[in-house]
Amino acid sequence: MRPDDDDPDSVVIGRPATGEFLELPAAYGTLLDLLRDGMTIGAAQERLLACEGIEVEAGEFVDLLIEEGFVRAVGIHSVADPADGAPAPHLPRLTSRHVGWVFSTPMKALWVLLVGCAVATAVAQPGVIPRGADFFWTDYTGFAVLVNTVLFSASLSVHELMHLAAARSLGCPGRIGFGTRLHNLVLQTDVTAVWGLPRRRRYRVYLAGLVWDLGLLCVLILVLAHTPVNGVPRALLQSLALAVLLCIPLQLQVYTRTDLYYVLRDLLRCRNLFDDGIAWSRHLAARLASQLRRRPDKPADPTAELAPQHRRATRVYACFLTAGTALALSVAVFYGLPIALGVLFEALSAMRAGLSGGPVLRAVDAGVLILVEGGIQVMFVITFVRGHPHWFRSRRRVAARKEAQAAAPASDGRRSSEPV
Repeated sequence: MRPDDDDPDSVVIGRPATGEFLELPAAYGTLLDLLRDGMTIGAAQERLLACEGIEVEAGEFVDLLIEEGFVRAVGIHSVADPADGAPAPHLPRLTSRHVGWVFSTPMKALWVLLVGCAVATAVAQPGVIPRGADFFWTDYTGFAVLVNTVLFSASLSVHELMHLAAARSLGCPGRIGFGTRLHNLVLQTDVTAVWGLPRRRRYRVYLAGLVWDLGLLCVLILVLAHTPVNGVPRALLQSLALAVLLCIPLQLQVYTRTDLYYVLRDLLRCRNLFDDGIAWSRHLAARLASQLRRRPDKPADPTAELAPQHRRATRVYACFLTAGTALALSVAVFYGLPIALGVLFEALSAMRAGLSGGPVLRAVDAGVLILVEGGIQVMFVITFVRGHPHWFRSRRRVAARKEAQAAAPASDGRRSSEPV
């Protein structure tokens, strides 16, 4: 339990193991402390009324705690623990004692010095700045794609490990896994437990991966500029530098919940900017459809209950969310898909030529290209289906689920997934 960052009359309670957090009036925080001290529900309610003159619905509060998995037992009766079925966090033995030094002030100063040296080097020697041609460091495209994918995957794994290490340095669990953002397969770290930390401490977790990317890019630039490495090793370092460089601007795509999205959300003091933005965009679409159909009824505004500053931020973000998503999907459909199909047909042609007596190495290279890119797309489909099971259920099962949710008691619980 901690004080709310914005409202002194509220507290945030939660359970990092399950990723469930609630924002409640401060009086319920006091009630929870009394219950922790061993008081009965009735006695705690009377104490709160006598000492602070506040009357609360203690029974409903306890029911909510049980529903969210915050209660171990009621009297002598144990309560089912939802954490028993939750996935185990990764590297649970990693503590601040192991990784806290990575985020210390001397390391921050060293990182700033590293960036400064790399910028000065890039200005003095522009040739070390990665170029698009660095990707094709061999005449065999499939082999280049395979090796570059391995190098990029290694860097991306460390990027996510930095998120995990930052969370562990603050005592929060985390879990690394695959996810999807629009049409892209991504590796991400679930650090929902950081909701239990004050806002100013959460930035370390959100920015840890980006700090790694910038640091790695700077190291690669310095190595390429000031060491005699040549040949294939130099070409591989240049290719890795290009991959890292291209990943950094992608973090600005805040409409896909990148690392910088979480930074933006906390800076704007919004609790759930993405979902609220989607709700507002759907509201505008429903209003437009209602006007086109000349229906008098107007859909309810999903942002009406937000504070004025949060409402404005949500509506502005919704514009970027809608425009960015539409642009990204349009580029994927009208540019990315034709390019991918063209590469596929070219690779199939090279394989067919190899089987007919043509260059064998070119045929093998084409097969490698198809396997790598095809494997990534298969992983995307599997991850997408697992991440959106409600899209692939039968209509009858979806309807039954909605009826069950409608019949369930209302809850103030808020689960805010944090995949960075």
